[in-house]
Amino acid sequence: MDIMPMKQKNLISQWAFDTRPILGRLHLWLEDITIEWIKGKPRDEMIDSISFVDNRTEKMLAMTSAVTALGTKLFGHYGEGAGLNKTALNLVKKDADAISAYAMSESLWYLSRTLPENHAIMVCLGEGLMPKAGETSEMGANPLLGFGRVYARPGVANFLDDCVLKLVNDPSYQWEDFKQAITVKDITVWGAAIDTLENTSRFAKGKATGPLTILHLFDQPLAITDQYEGYIGTLVLPKKVVERAADDSLLVNYFTPRDRVMKAITMTYPGIKPKNIHVWTLQGKSRKPRIGKLWEEWKTAGAHLVDKNWTLPTGFAPFTDSGTYAPTFAVKTWQDNANETHLFLVDGYAASAEAIQAASLSSILNLDISLAVLSSRFQLPHDKDAATMKLDPDASDFAHRLNQDFFKEEIEETTVEIYKDSIRQARDAGIPLKKKTITVDDLIAEKKWQPLAMAGYILPDPYTGAPGVTQISEDTYAVTVRMTSEKGDKRITFALRLLEPFDKSKLIFTPLLNRFLKGEDFLTRAVKISDSGRIRNELQTLCTDALEHFANKMVLRFEKIPRAVISLEEQKTLRTILTWYKKNHPIWFEWLELD
Repeated sequence: MDIMPMKQKNLISQWAFDTRPILGRLHLWLEDITIEWIKGKPRDEMIDSISFVDNRTEKMLAMTSAVTALGTKLFGHYGEGAGLNKTALNLVKKDADAISAYAMSESLWYLSRTLPENHAIMVCLGEGLMPKAGETSEMGANPLLGFGRVYARPGVANFLDDCVLKLVNDPSYQWEDFKQAITVKDITVWGAAIDTLENTSRFAKGKATGPLTILHLFDQPLAITDQYEGYIGTLVLPKKVVERAADDSLLVNYFTPRDRVMKAITMTYPGIKPKNIHVWTLQGKSRKPRIGKLWEEWKTAGAHLVDKNWTLPTGFAPFTDSGTYAPTFAVKTWQDNANETHLFLVDGYAASAEAIQAASLSSILNLDISLAVLSSRFQLPHDKDAATMKLDPDASDFAHRLNQDFFKEEIEETTVEIYKDSIRQARDAGIPLKKKTITVDDLIAEKKWQPLAMAGYILPDPYTGAPGVTQISEDTYAVTVRMTSEKGDKRITFALRLLEPFDKSKLIFTPLLNRFLKGEDFLTRAVKISDSGRIRNELQTLCTDALEHFANKMVLRFEKIPRAVISLEEQKTLRTILTWYKKNHPIWFEWLELD
């Protein structure tokens, strides 16, 4: 029988001690931990951190990513959407997103109780507001952790919640006012960009690779003032390509013709063959109007457009139906067996949270990432579409300019309104629209900033070769998390054991309202004061676009809940549940109003 070295026992003990609030909340036991250093290494990995947060908080963040990945894989109905129609598939996706968002939210809540008294984590960008099924609008917001969610000690959280309400509801209250308010109170706000379940469709359909949970933390809040999710054009290249091009007065950004980008690449890597330049871009019929022009430019230049029939250096096949974040880690050069140089790069567009998360990796991975704000409509080529976002939506000649300058024909009024909404949503959220291209720096007020990127792998990741959640024994699972900062880059593998039988663990990882909507009897269940906070958080996660906030009140407007997200029958049940809680526990639920 192997005897575990004392150093390893101490490492496990330290991690278990530091992360016990999360482990205890989700009834888990840390059996083992392995740390593989990809870049850098502190003097003592038990007490030193690689980021702007302290060592204990860093461990808690890593564990947050791990338990979110574990809970999603085990209890998120993996593969149950395979073969279903779009409506049924969306419901499976909703349940998966609900599990992942709940696990991360609960973990962040318990983590927040260990933060310094004047510190807070504030979600600035979240993934899930925008319908993703075929780029159509048949479905509203998925469960998500979105703008304004604050995790901090109660006094700090209440203060920041008031500030967020002003940002959302008071046009005269701007980002500068918010920044001044937290400065006067001496509050440190760490901004977060979160996608609790990237590649939800692949997860629901039971694909073998891709799904992961992403949590990016910044040492300051992003300069965003409202909920926002849109599309952003992205071109991801090694930084040395852009710098080498600049030496020859060649500007390389998102709008540079791709034959010139190819020239910059061949100048940087003399002798590289065009066919060895592998361009990852989203593909599919619905994307052709937007980025089909880019596909043709790269093919004309001789580059290889990545598809599922190609094999990455990791040995995995890539996919191009979704997932724009993870390929960023693969942007680099390598030598094949014949000593030929290859380059992998990313081009096209992404959802805003994914684009900004990826862009925040630029300084860590030595990349240049050029961004351009796009509309939500897939009708114009990328360059023309980006130009529409520079128009004034309130101008009297907006429709005329859109018709004459871009479409060259009369378009439907509903289409005109969609373009107006895209511009207004970005403008109202503080997304920069005046500049032709932007970088992640344009979304962070202070130009000196630090990121901490965490990814929990639910299934294997083709681009880094990281494994997904795997079963070790009947009740124990291995979960891998990658934690990346400017100081270090490491892969952490946890062995986590369920302390409860599988069915009971499922309840622990499932939101209370989801359990009630699936048939659990809320009338006979013992009510706790914590139910108030849980239900408040779950409503913000499950149907954020149906909530309105006024002072200390939260109004749930049922007519704004898409039936594809919560069916009409379930909405009736939800109203019954919430009405019962308000009637029988009015003080605990005085914050809630139903409409």
